[in-house]
Amino acid sequence: MRPFRVTRVRAVLALLAANLAGEGAASAQTTAQAGGQTAGPETGPLPVPFDLMKTRPSGVTAEQVGARAAQTSFTAKAAEENLRGAAARVDAAWAGFLPRLTGTARYTRLSDFAPPALTSSGFLVGTTVPPGQPITNPAGQLGSIPNIVFPLILDNYLLQANITVPISDYFLRIAQNYSAATNSQAAYRYDAVAARARSAADGKIAYYTWMRARGAVIVAIQALNDQRIHYTDAKNQFTVGNASKADVLRAETAVASAELAVVRARNLAELTEKQVRVAMHSADTDALEPGESVDTPPPPFSGNLAQLTTEALASRYEIKSIDANAESARQQASALRAGRYPVLSAFGDAIYANPNPRRFPATNDWFPTWDLGVQAIWSPNDILTASANGADYESRAAALEAQKGTTRDGIMVEMTQSYQAVKESDAALESTKRELASATEAYRVARELFNNGRATSTTLTDAETELTRARLDALNAAVDARIARVRLEHSLGRDTREAR
Repeated sequence: MRPFRVTRVRAVLALLAANLAGEGAASAQTTAQAGGQTAGPETGPLPVPFDLMKTRPSGVTAEQVGARAAQTSFTAKAAEENLRGAAARVDAAWAGFLPRLTGTARYTRLSDFAPPALTSSGFLVGTTVPPGQPITNPAGQLGSIPNIVFPLILDNYLLQANITVPISDYFLRIAQNYSAATNSQAAYRYDAVAARARSAADGKIAYYTWMRARGAVIVAIQALNDQRIHYTDAKNQFTVGNASKADVLRAETAVASAELAVVRARNLAELTEKQVRVAMHSADTDALEPGESVDTPPPPFSGNLAQLTTEALASRYEIKSIDANAESARQQASALRAGRYPVLSAFGDAIYANPNPRRFPATNDWFPTWDLGVQAIWSPNDILTASANGADYESRAAALEAQKGTTRDGIMVEMTQSYQAVKESDAALESTKRELASATEAYRVARELFNNGRATSTTLTDAETELTRARLDALNAAVDARIARVRLEHSLGRDTREAR
């Protein structure tokens, strides 16, 4: 019975000493304030802002942040503009199937000169004698035949329409160019969808990171309150002789460290909130409140790694984009190699001119003519250039195939990491619950023992540290479980269905 009585006496003395120490601390604080000095850290607990994690019906959810991020992402917009350019190139390639039509309208003013005349001897001589009048030969005699002078028309007008049908290009170039353009357009479409899906995933992760930071503020303030309580208890124990001055100073240092941790946690919460606003491209004046809690259990997960990896390799748009680009390069190579062969085309012209160049002698009036023809053009030099250009694009296609292999390897590694992260986070959800319950009880016992003089300040500090770590572990497990699922959905390519 003696140890029990001693313990009760110590507890009563500790209570009386705490009351006296409290009155002495208040008097010392008043004296210090009057003298302009600081009397140690504040010991009052701060209100814990549990409302930081409270959801509101008007708040935003991770899905809403992701959708808004996909809509406003500049990366996605750049990909969409690239898609618009690819669509324009498809239209240009389709126009190659149409026969080429050209129209020409021309006016020409000719210089004036004395036209030659046809003499009776059949020679052309220059003369200024008007047409129909006899000319004088070199001997001064009059000729028996009037001179024939070709009229000189100084104002020439031409209207011409031409149609060219590229017969050989239909089989060797145009179809290949059109196929290359459509495959390139498909690749850019895959890139645009993948960019939107990636922006949506980043937006969701930004939301959960923001919620983690808000929860960390709560944990930091709880830790600060624990340190302040420890500091008060250490002073009381020092008063009754159960603790040393070093224990009080160590507790005071822990309070200062906890106060700094609160400032850092609040700064991180502000930074992550800014990241959410940037992802959504919303103004700082817009209300931003959480609408999705991280305390509820995450959606269940099922599947094995082999099945999920197969799904990812079949669904990821990055691989589909590479396949489309490689096929586009092969089609371009085929079109370029066609330059080794002659170009066969048909053509036709319709001419309405004044004077018409096909009419002899020329007359100062409008006259229509037409012509049709077939031509083949070929240059041996084209064999060298066409073969080299085709080999260039074939090498590009081969390089894309190699890049596809690298991308597949990266996706398999990413898939494995995402799969493991989900499994680990689910296990952490269960383990951290037990960890938090154990740490909470250990802290309670350590504080009671310390106040009864049966534990050291270091033991209580260790219990406080473990409690803070357990709180953070529980918070991180809840957030990591959701982030892991977002990354798994992205690794599988399932989010591209929503981004299309």
